[in-house]
Amino acid sequence: NGNGLCETGDCGGRLSCNGAKGVPPVTLVEITLNGYGDLDYYDISLVDGFNVPMSIAPMDSARADGSEYSCKEVSCRANVNERCPSELRQSGSEGVVACKSACLAFNTDQYCCRGAHNRPETCQSSVWPDNYPLFFKNACPDAYSYVYDDHKSTFTCSKTNYLIQIG
Repeated sequence: NGNGLCETGDCGGRLSCNGAKGVPPVTLVEITLNGYGDLDYYDISLVDGFNVPMSIAPMDSARADGSEYSCKEVSCRANVNERCPSELRQSGSEGVVACKSACLAFNTDQYCCRGAHNRPETCQSSVWPDNYPLFFKNACPDAYSYVYDDHKSTFTCSKTNYLIQIG
């Protein structure tokens, strides 16, 4: 009937989010097709936390330009929920179902990179009270681990199809 309820990533009781993202914490695949320079930009984001393993792979890696961020399969296959710090855990009927980001768990300007911390220079996870993004980066090295981690986590390709795998 199109209705359902998820323990994480819920879409307001519907089976389809209709273009919106589910309620965090959620693992996201983000993609911009035909962006700047006619390139596709893609990543896996843990900025809103983690709930399921994901990967995205260009179907034609021959289009790579030789850089380490070109036409590469990007994945977060680790079961982050098993290793999630206790203060970030979201539990469901079967135990830990997701791992919250520090922003979602604590909602502070520093962890959310807002207010006085709204620039890369002022929002550096290495100076946070706890470097939670390092936990996510160690588990999933290619994924965005916090808002300003894009320089190490954005990949490009062009004129190809993509295989996205969940779980």
